[in-house]
Amino acid sequence: MVPALTAGFLLGLSLIVAIGAQNAFILRQGLRREHVLSLVTVCALSDAVLIALGVGGFATILGQITWLDPLMRYAGAAFLLVYALRSLRSALAGGHVLKAGTDTRTSLRAALLTCLALTWLNPHVYLDTVVLLGSISTRYPGREAAFALGAMASSVLFFFSLGYGARLLAPLFAKPVAWRILDGLIAVVMATIGINLLL
Repeated sequence: MVPALTAGFLLGLSLIVAIGAQNAFILRQGLRREHVLSLVTVCALSDAVLIALGVGGFATILGQITWLDPLMRYAGAAFLLVYALRSLRSALAGGHVLKAGTDTRTSLRAALLTCLALTWLNPHVYLDTVVLLGSISTRYPGREAAFALGAMASSVLFFFSLGYGARLLAPLFAKPVAWRILDGLIAVVMATIGINLLL
C-alpha cells in the first residue's frame, strides 16, 4: 500500500507542479488574497474527481467519445486566448499594487467560474490526470485506491501551498512593475497553451 501511495503522490506532484494556466491563476489570486480557500478547494476537488475517474477506468470510455476531444480543445483554446488578452492588457496598463482597497476585487462567482473553466476546459488535464494517472495506476493491482489517494494528497498539498504561500511574495508585489511582469508572464503562458491546443 505504501509504495502505491508514494508513487501516486510523487507522480501527481510532478504533473501538477509545472506552471500552467490554472496554477498562474491561483498564484495571482493568492497574491491578491482573494477567495483563496474557495479556489484551492475547487482545484483540489476537481483533481480528486479527475483522478478517481482515471483510476476507475473512465480513460477507456473517454477514448471512445471521438467528438469530445475537438470540442474541449477549441473551447479551451478560445477561453485561454481571451484570458491571455485580458492579462496582456493589464500588463500594458500597469498600475496594480498589492495594497488593500487599491484594486478592483474579483467577485467570488467570477473567480470560481474562471477557475472551473481553466480546470475543466483544458484537454491536457484529461490526458495527464485521467489517462496517464489512470493507466499508471494499473501497475498497482489491488492498490489502485492507495495510488489515487496519493495523487489526490499531492494535489491538495500543492494547491494549498500555492494559494497561501503566494502571500510570502507580497513585499515584491507592492511594486507595480512586479504585477506588470506577472500579468505579462500569465499572458504568455495562457497564449502559448491556447495556441498549442489549436495546433
